[in-house]
Amino acid sequence: MDWKPLLGLPLWFWLFVLPTLVVVVCAVFKDTAGIVLRPVWAVLNKIYDLAGIVAAIFMVTILLIIVVQMLARWFEFQFPGSTDYAGYAMAATSFFALAHALNRGAHIRVSILLNLNQHTRYWLNGLAMFIAALTATYFARFAIKANIFSEMLNDRTQGLDQVPERLLTVVKMLGSSPLKWSEMWAASGSEWVYTPMWLPQLPMSIGAVLLAIALWDNLTRLVVTRESAIKIETVE
Repeated sequence: MDWKPLLGLPLWFWLFVLPTLVVVVCAVFKDTAGIVLRPVWAVLNKIYDLAGIVAAIFMVTILLIIVVQMLARWFEFQFPGSTDYAGYAMAATSFFALAHALNRGAHIRVSILLNLNQHTRYWLNGLAMFIAALTATYFARFAIKANIFSEMLNDRTQGLDQVPERLLTVVKMLGSSPLKWSEMWAASGSEWVYTPMWLPQLPMSIGAVLLAIALWDNLTRLVVTRESAIKIETVE
């Protein structure tokens, strides 16, 4: 497995061991952790809400694409790649909404054992959330790795969809040093190119990272306040 060191420590330490240690520290020093983390929780709540708004925008985008497809059939003009664009928007909707939906209780959670008593509910909820956080972190790590490999291999879509090359340049600029921006912009063209796979994969990585953060976040809230940010459960 590829877990290259980061700052002298293996990547799995930063992704799994360090968050677990933070949770343990929060459980031991609840009062101090609550004071320190409450501003962080407030910021994270706004990030989750923002991700939910982005997911809603992509959902509206799906509707607009469908409307344009209908108009294309009626007025007999071409809209190449429309199905691909709708698929990308659907994937972005799903992944951007993950963290927001978690806190809104929209994820299915079978809670029959949690309802036995408050003590059982606390420990089983913590265990389930810890396992979910590890799983989501593992998925997020390999989602990012898939992005990196797609960019390295210059993997392109097999459909008819194309995007402006300058749009790709703008996205790449966000992940690079500002010192390179002028050079990157000068090297980009004005033509449309076949969609690189890393572009539609990017929402998957962002959504997976947000979900992992949300699960670790809820776990710290649970050990500090004995309640997570998940307020409504789909299944009781």
